[in-house]
Amino acid sequence: MRELLSKERLESGVAAMAQQVSQCYGDRPLTILGVLTGSIVLLADLIRMLEMPLRVGVVQASSYRGQTTRGRLTINSDLMPDVHGRDVLLVDDIFDTGHTINEVMAKVRQLGPTSIRCAVLLRKTGRQEIDLDPDFVAFDIPDEFVVGYGLDYRDAYRNLSFVAALEPDDLEEDPA
Repeated sequence: MRELLSKERLESGVAAMAQQVSQCYGDRPLTILGVLTGSIVLLADLIRMLEMPLRVGVVQASSYRGQTTRGRLTINSDLMPDVHGRDVLLVDDIFDTGHTINEVMAKVRQLGPTSIRCAVLLRKTGRQEIDLDPDFVAFDIPDEFVVGYGLDYRDAYRNLSFVAALEPDDLEEDPA
């Protein structure tokens, strides 16, 4: 694997995104929903940098089932707090084609929030298939399969403190 974003660059990028979120919402109460499981590290780091009143919850959205190819998206919102009449910020690890965040936003919109925006750690260039731009983006990256800082390959590498691109040989091996 090849390091794309160091621990220090990630810290700096998340801090800059936190500042943008703070400027957008001011001191208004905010409900932050992390899209499981990839956003968990970003979610933890981001909320520690925000000073407005927060409620935090998670929504599970999955379409990969251990492979690198996209399957049918399933959304489980059972762990979400009530978002009716609230400003909501969805936090996700990566904006690739845009399908996942688009469908999760549609699901949350049905629950009557005052507003809904999204923040992503990474946006892959050249992959977008949905007419949606994330409101907050920490980094734009090339179209490569990435791991670390919450992102995984076959449930491995989430614990890396940096983001790395997997080489073709890495994708053929079982990381367990």
